Amino acid sequence: MKKIKICGLKRREDIEYVNKYQPDYIGFVFAGKKRKLTYDQVVDLKKYLTSSIQVVGVFVNEDISFVEKLVKEHVIDLVQLHGQEDQKYIQALKEKVDVSIIKAIQIKNEDSFNEHYDVDYYLYDHGTGGTGESFDWSMLKEVDKPVFLAGGINLLNIDDALKKNVYALDVSSGVETDGFKDEKKIKKIVRRVRNEG
Repeated sequence: MKKIKICGLKRREDIEYVNKYQPDYIGFVFAGKKRKLTYDQVVDLKKYLTSSIQVVGVFVNEDISFVEKLVKEHVIDLVQLHGQEDQKYIQALKEKVDVSIIKAIQIKNEDSFNEHYDVDYYLYDHGTGGTGESFDWSMLKEVDKPVFLAGGINLLNIDDALKKNVYALDVSSGVETDGFKDEKKIKKIVRRVRNEG
């Protein structure tokens, strides 16, 4: 069965929703504007999160020492790199932390699947991420790592996404209404992934 990640949580209510419906992963974003959180905000929200849900920290070209701090203080369980981090950066990070690393790859065309990094997972997204748009999923290719599929997944296309040979689905704007996480949408999308209706 596919895993499900709900990304971009910002509020105490968002934590209550995920505690109730139990996705496999949630994401706290440390970049951008729309969903960016500070260290203190994430530490506070994490206090209320059920321990069975794994926390992914989402970073864009972040200083390695900050990522290391979050991992060593057990604020996050996995690291997602969503910028221009190269293999040199990844190697330096791996020397500091011992957690799984997800590397986001922007799918622009078929050549995008030829990018390779020494990480645990790939995340395929449309453009820079956070756009709420999907890339052409028919381009998906078999690769040698588990893949998180992201970008514009919502209740209208979740059934198509579930047919793809990927490890996990990563949903953010697809479970929002007016820019905020929507409990009913989270409930429905988690249940669809778990085949519970």
